[in-house]
Amino acid sequence: MKKIILSLAVATFFWSCKTAKTTPKMDVVDVSIDLVNVKDDKVMVSIATPIFTSETTTFHIPKTVPGTYSEDDYGRFIENFKAFDAKGNGLRVTKIDENSYTISDASKLSKVTYLVNDTFDTEGGGGFGNSEDVFSPAGTNIKAGENFMLNTHGFVGYFAGKTETPYKMTVTHPANLLGVSAMVDLDNSDTIDVFNSSKYATLVEMPLMYSKPDFTSFMVDDMEIIISVYSPTGKYTAKDITPNMETMMRAQKKFLGAFDSTKKYAILLYLSDMQAKDAKGFGALEHPTSTTVVMPEMMGLEMLQEQLKDVVSHEFFHIVTPLTVHSNEIQYFDFNNPQMSEHLWMYEGVTEYFANLFQVNQGLIDETEFFERMAQKISQASQMNDKMSFTKMSKNVLNAPYKEQYINVYQKGALIAMCMDIIIREESKGQKGILTLMQDLSNEYGSKKAFKDEELFAKITELTYPSVGEFLKTYVAGETPIPYADYFAKMGVTEAKIEVAGNPFLKGQTPYITVDPTTKEIMILPSIELNEFMTSMGLKNGDKILAVNGTNYNLDNIYDLVLGSMNWKDGEDMTVKIKRDGKEQELKGKVKMPKEIREGYQSTNEAKKAIKEAWLKG
Repeated sequence: MKKIILSLAVATFFWSCKTAKTTPKMDVVDVSIDLVNVKDDKVMVSIATPIFTSETTTFHIPKTVPGTYSEDDYGRFIENFKAFDAKGNGLRVTKIDENSYTISDASKLSKVTYLVNDTFDTEGGGGFGNSEDVFSPAGTNIKAGENFMLNTHGFVGYFAGKTETPYKMTVTHPANLLGVSAMVDLDNSDTIDVFNSSKYATLVEMPLMYSKPDFTSFMVDDMEIIISVYSPTGKYTAKDITPNMETMMRAQKKFLGAFDSTKKYAILLYLSDMQAKDAKGFGALEHPTSTTVVMPEMMGLEMLQEQLKDVVSHEFFHIVTPLTVHSNEIQYFDFNNPQMSEHLWMYEGVTEYFANLFQVNQGLIDETEFFERMAQKISQASQMNDKMSFTKMSKNVLNAPYKEQYINVYQKGALIAMCMDIIIREESKGQKGILTLMQDLSNEYGSKKAFKDEELFAKITELTYPSVGEFLKTYVAGETPIPYADYFAKMGVTEAKIEVAGNPFLKGQTPYITVDPTTKEIMILPSIELNEFMTSMGLKNGDKILAVNGTNYNLDNIYDLVLGSMNWKDGEDMTVKIKRDGKEQELKGKVKMPKEIREGYQSTNEAKKAIKEAWLKG
């Protein structure tokens, strides 16, 4: 089987034994991962260790990793940790915390071994909803003979003081599974992949996914993109999603212009069947040259494409920040005693803003939808602590009460970026925007030069205008809520009532349905006001929904119904099987999707049309 993986310039290591009778031990961390002999859903990892001169050493599995902003304790998925000398004799090991082991007689240390459990099997509520869960795109999967999601931080640890030591990683895998990653494989066989990395931090930014070969690749200008898909039932293939992804990534590249930090990019998409032991936290995690994505397989293709457009574009824009523009805390990330940066408003907020702005800029959405998206972010941000200093929250995001506010980086963080963009557009008479600022910061710093947290605002002010500095001081470092309407007004945009599509079974976060725990049947709530979908279909309060268009539903697959309903279109024929007053019957009709009236924004000032166009299209 031909291995299809992306090329990446990585350090390789060569040595010669021409003048020696034995090969000396090299100062390299030599990792072996066995995906063939999986036992009890666990993978064996062996590490031939580098040279130690100290009496003891400490081995760590990460507590947290870049991009997650949470303490996940990957060490809790490790068991049976052992250490050996060159003759195979065991050395004394002491577990000092969830993620760390101290090894005695370190100068004799030759190898450590341990078993790895996957994180997908432990997920309960999924995503941000369950603090015990590892967010799925940052997690791991072990499904023997079928799929392995190797976020390498979940399988490979590091020795204290050896994080800058080169790593060699050998993965032994079934011949029928293809490993896709952004690394270059140095082995030509069908069952062994060998990768070299200059240091630990580089290795853990290189996820791999092993599954039955299903991939596409294409070029966007001078960037190679590869998309690998795992779909448990085969519902979707890489070819199904590639056209939309290619359109999106071409638009992103055009939006970024000269801004470019990688020539190759891998997208690893895992589709979950949402069963008891599978991923339930949906979204993506960025890496410098790749993105890991987890989505529910039950989604309709149109919705899946829309979700991928939003989440993958967000992760791709992370090549701007923090992968190119970042602080010392990120440049020298401590995986087990992390010091967080003050600037999540930039790392996540600017990135999320770009993921929306580029779509209106490149004609993928119209300005009405863009305004709707920003209005939704204002609504969601208003439910958080709007008076909490964003820089203070960022710096302390791993601790209460700040960690509860983390999700606001995608709401208020994006709005901060929007307001800065508006200020820069106004001051420059439409000639510059926040993308200009990020390009200037990239030129000032770049991926190998970090800034000091406390100096960033001054640098931004120097590169832009005093009004931007005042905004950052007052609304980002300060505790003053942002008057969004004032900033929209600068672009000739005012508040308005807008009509948006609703969900047949949800109104905002309020459900129209519940479940009878004794029968698992789905029931329309007795006291709610029925929406247009329900009245047009003839549904009544208290009706139990047994099937829709021939598919049976109950508690076990209620998410299928709710998510699937988001793909329904006005005018489609529909048959709903219900139980009313204990008797079953069928209702037939045409879908009429509900509508909701929300607070939003619209362009009304023709005198400011030119600057608004510069903002959205420039």
